[in-house]
Amino acid sequence: MAETGATGGEALIEARGLVKRFVTARSRITILDGADLFLEPGETLAVVGASGIGKSTLLHILGTLDRPEDGRLRIAGRAVEGLKAEALARLRNEKIGFVFQFHHLLPEFDALENAMMPCLIFGMPRRQAETAAADILARVGLSRRLRHRVVDLSGGEQQRVALARALVMHPPLLLADEPTGNLDKRNSQQVHELLAELNTDLGMAMVVVTHNPDLAALMARRATLVDGRLAPVE
Repeated sequence: MAETGATGGEALIEARGLVKRFVTARSRITILDGADLFLEPGETLAVVGASGIGKSTLLHILGTLDRPEDGRLRIAGRAVEGLKAEALARLRNEKIGFVFQFHHLLPEFDALENAMMPCLIFGMPRRQAETAAADILARVGLSRRLRHRVVDLSGGEQQRVALARALVMHPPLLLADEPTGNLDKRNSQQVHELLAELNTDLGMAMVVVTHNPDLAALMARRATLVDGRLAPVE
């Protein structure tokens, strides 16, 4: 099956021959079976398809949250194989932003404190981290909600905080797993529009796993997993 991805320019993601299997006492399930994916800076890709075909598994491997059993992966020109946990964490912190269906915010902290967490992990001085977090929260429309605790925010606002947290380090790559899966139609549409704006304004590449056809349609390319490999969706 043909490689999924663009062919011109330097790849931000270069994945070749990814293999991932899950083994239980009764079965051996192959999720990825030689999957290839290439994504250039600023490109957007939606991974669509039925539940259980391995979309989230693929995203976790691309984000170095999980490791394939075989295959090669390069992120921003750096080979991932062989990197130890500390180096992988540094790579994720600097190069990749994550947004999930569940926002995974810290409820005891306010919006600003949640958004600045990646900066603090990176070792940025607190005042500088606060400024960076305030700037990106303003960019996602939450400049008046900086000091509101997570529990006092609406579902749409909580997901915007999660998006701000993913973007605060200005990573070149955003990985999103059903980012509007828990939102109503109005809030979903607002997040969709925001993602499109961020891609245009920041030149940030995106890989989005989604069942939402409206969100998938905003991505430049669409693909699904067929027999453990990525195939384009026209």
